[in-house]
Amino acid sequence: MKDTLYGELSVIGMRGCEDFVSQVDAYLQEWRRHDTEGTFLVDASCPRFGSGEAKGALHQSLRGNDVYIICDVFNHGVTYSMYGQTVPMSPDDHFQDLKRIIGAIGGKARRISVIMPMLYEGRQHKRSGRESLDCALALQELVNMGITNLITFDAHDPRVQNAVPLSGFENVRSSYQMIKALLHDSASSDIEIDPEKLMIISPDEGGMSKCMYYSSVMGIDLGMFYKRRDYSKIVGGKNPIVAHEYLGRDVKDKDVIIVDDMISSGDSVIDVAKQLKEKGARKIFVFATFGLFCNGLEAMDNAYADGVFTKIFTTNLIYRTPELLKREWYHEVNMCKYVAYIIDTLNHDQTISHLLDQSKKIHTYIDKYKRTSK
Repeated sequence: MKDTLYGELSVIGMRGCEDFVSQVDAYLQEWRRHDTEGTFLVDASCPRFGSGEAKGALHQSLRGNDVYIICDVFNHGVTYSMYGQTVPMSPDDHFQDLKRIIGAIGGKARRISVIMPMLYEGRQHKRSGRESLDCALALQELVNMGITNLITFDAHDPRVQNAVPLSGFENVRSSYQMIKALLHDSASSDIEIDPEKLMIISPDEGGMSKCMYYSSVMGIDLGMFYKRRDYSKIVGGKNPIVAHEYLGRDVKDKDVIIVDDMISSGDSVIDVAKQLKEKGARKIFVFATFGLFCNGLEAMDNAYADGVFTKIFTTNLIYRTPELLKREWYHEVNMCKYVAYIIDTLNHDQTISHLLDQSKKIHTYIDKYKRTSK
């Protein structure tokens, strides 16, 4: 990698990202220990008034720097005080704070890149009737404020980047890290990467592109469910699911990997896993880049106790509750080193194509696994 830097590297971790950015910073310091003697992290904050209003503040100059802002807009584990009440931060609060920090930079940085692992309003990416297009508006707002690149992971629908066609938008896969975590986990010690013994399952039609990728790079078959919804009702902001219908090969006596971008309430993945169990599936693993578990963990605990699934894998890209981290059925996939690679490469003004295309690494890793597991 060439020594020329795009600008002096600066990394800002928004509230709730402290642990994640400290790990990213540790990798960057290790790789550049001959070039720097200190941290790459910037001292920035968003203090609030008693009314709940806030401001962004930088405590050092970023003039001419190459700035990377890491923001988890779904971290409800951080709070602020408003009129004497403790209020958990919503995605809207986090997004406003992100804009405040960009505003505090005031155009002095040479380049601003935002790493937003789970895209703000990513599920409101298209219009059905008289609705707002929140994700597109948010992207345009950030670009108008001066950001050059937005890096996200496993976007719900990456086509939303069409809202900002002249700006950098990178949709990064977590596939390699997920597969590696699965093959390292003790619960999958007897798993065989064989089309007769393992299948990829998409829980809905929207996740087919992700599952097709897994199916292709792992060389195994693909099945899917489609959601029958009741379009006459809206519950919790969406049309309720009436049933999941399966399309695909017989799963009897096969291990199964259900792949989705997120687990929200967990109801859908439990229903899909139950149906697969009824069809004779052996072990069921779940890959979800983002584990929200909005309705708590009780339903997942019960499903695990009933043998509905074997393990759930989610990344550490967004907030995980302390309770989740203690669950026997949960496996955290650490993405800090990967994010550090992306930052380091971009800061050296190099292409990240080799980091985004994980197929070669996956093939190499699976071939090695097959050789050593014989």
